[in-house]
Amino acid sequence: MPRVPHQPRVEIAVDLDVVSANVALLTERVAPAAMMAVVKADGYGHGLVEAARAARRGGAPWLGVATPEEAMALRDAGDDGPLLCWLTTPGDDLAPVVAAGVDVTAYDAREVAVLAEAGAALGRPARVQLKADTGLSRGGATPDDWPDLVAAAVRARDAGHVEVTGTWSHLACADEPDHPANDAQQDVFEAALAVMAEHGLDPGLRHLANSAAALLRPGARYDLVRCGIATYGVDPAPGAHDLAASGLRQAMTVRARVAQVKRIRAGAGVSYGHRWTAPSDTWVALVPAGYGDGVPRHGTNVLEVLLGGRRRPVRGAVCMDQVVVELGPDEADRVEPGAEAVLIGDAATGAPTADEWAAACGTIGYEIVTRMGGWRTVRTHHGEGTGP
Repeated sequence: MPRVPHQPRVEIAVDLDVVSANVALLTERVAPAAMMAVVKADGYGHGLVEAARAARRGGAPWLGVATPEEAMALRDAGDDGPLLCWLTTPGDDLAPVVAAGVDVTAYDAREVAVLAEAGAALGRPARVQLKADTGLSRGGATPDDWPDLVAAAVRARDAGHVEVTGTWSHLACADEPDHPANDAQQDVFEAALAVMAEHGLDPGLRHLANSAAALLRPGARYDLVRCGIATYGVDPAPGAHDLAASGLRQAMTVRARVAQVKRIRAGAGVSYGHRWTAPSDTWVALVPAGYGDGVPRHGTNVLEVLLGGRRRPVRGAVCMDQVVVELGPDEADRVEPGAEAVLIGDAATGAPTADEWAAACGTIGYEIVTRMGGWRTVRTHHGEGTGP
């Protein structure tokens, strides 16, 4: 029996022209440093391959991803430009990414040895970037371990198995421009570069700045900046950066169509736990999008959606499949079933932004856009980049 066709419950619409424009703006802003557009985690929820193509059109010479799988997905899609990945684990087969000309990050001497082995097998040097842990205490070599990593890279380079193409680190507090950790980490990074000079190892491209630092800390731009969330028009430093003034625009719009509209009486409890009770008679709309589709449950009673040309509040608990939105007490407040509810979108349209939702939920815009999705949703792409 054929499946019954149906409209998607939730649409995640991505404007690729906006992604390209954001990249072009960032490229101009950070010059003479080069621009790396980070497209990890499925392009922060915008589509890995589509976001990558839009970023290239916007002028990004480099792309960045976390895992080898993401890197190979881009190569399989035809991207052959400079590309860095930085999150490997023991047992990963790195030969394919090395053969594909992907720059792979080494955190320690063990990883240098694995990459050197792949380079030796291929008969040409593996492209390797070294990461220093300057104070984030995440990936990379600490100052105590850094000399061993540099020495291993020198040996592999001298053997002809490795080419060091870059040296980098990551800031913990770039979204807080005045945080003392920023200066401290940059000092540690400079010290790491000095160790490389002592060993006679060219650092290649030096990069430290993420989106927030690229915009707010010009002295941290070095040769290259890595812009992730700013590429998609979400604020990397709320409160410290004026997104609208920068010209960056949110590329993602999430929308759903109203399933039901009804009037409830004063005193009616709404959704699980009756965490909101109608103080008077009012109209409500049922919107078929919930935490199973990426709407944060922390949005209970604090989120807004754009519906019928106005912001309307979410009332009661966010459910797995749906939310209830209050329309208002008057007949004129109601909308019809099938009306479009915009959950997040471009601020210029009047829609709530990912940053607004993040502030309401006590999280960051990164999480809002990246978590949107699921098999019940459909992601559509618009703009010049929708072709192959």
